[in-house]
Amino acid sequence: MTLKHTFMLFIMVSLLLAAPVSFGEPASTCDGLDAEKQGLYKRLLDTLHPYDCCDETITACLAKQAPCPLATRLAKDVCRLVKSGKSQTDIDHAMLKRAQSMTPISKVASFNPDPEMMAGDFAAPVTVVVYACTRCPYCRVVVPALYRDITEGSLKGKVKLYFRPFPLKDHVGSVEGGMAISASAKLGRFWPYLLKIYERYDAFDSALLPQWASELGMDREAFTRLMADAVLKETLTQTKQEGVRNKVQVTPTLFINGRKYGYETSNDVLMDVLLEEYERLKK
Repeated sequence: MTLKHTFMLFIMVSLLLAAPVSFGEPASTCDGLDAEKQGLYKRLLDTLHPYDCCDETITACLAKQAPCPLATRLAKDVCRLVKSGKSQTDIDHAMLKRAQSMTPISKVASFNPDPEMMAGDFAAPVTVVVYACTRCPYCRVVVPALYRDITEGSLKGKVKLYFRPFPLKDHVGSVEGGMAISASAKLGRFWPYLLKIYERYDAFDSALLPQWASELGMDREAFTRLMADAVLKETLTQTKQEGVRNKVQVTPTLFINGRKYGYETSNDVLMDVLLEEYERLKK
């Protein structure tokens, strides 16, 4: 190598070392905001702190050479909330709710889950327990979406789901629906039957429950017998009492690894926090 080539190589290396290193799209950007919302977004990232992985503000955490995943998740969540028109007070409160839901605490709720009402990989490190009612309009959206994500989506192998029946007395047909899904669990067809009940939510009729069971290959007479079974009714009552002890008041109510979840239940947000929990356990 000539002296000229050596000098040129030295100049190129010096320029590379001096140039800023890019790690892809900056997580601190939030596209599509007007000037006022962009200012709000920046103020929030400059004042909010992640509840794990980094002790500085979200902005400072994102500026590190290898930003922690939680800081990136929170920046995206704040962006979503700003875009939806939430105020700074609303977003501060939302981030507090997320932190309370996701921060490990010493005392966790206790459950006696039915293995027939479990979905997902038993060895998955994240356990979700959901108390839900067959006649709850929100449950009909949240539970099937969560089931799909856990059995065939991005949560597969990471999260397992236990369903706990929680009939609400102000929902007509909730006890009959609770008995029906309990009967289907005894006959080994819980998830197909529960999903059918939610799919046919608007056509619900207690008289149709045995017919729906028959459509899924269950013995109609055995199903009808179980629907009237006193022991099964007592089990349903005990499950409801368990939920009350765990301070369940509305449906759906979720617990993530024993912690009561008090943040949003939209599908995208739930997927985000469950992946966050999985990452926390695997690091």
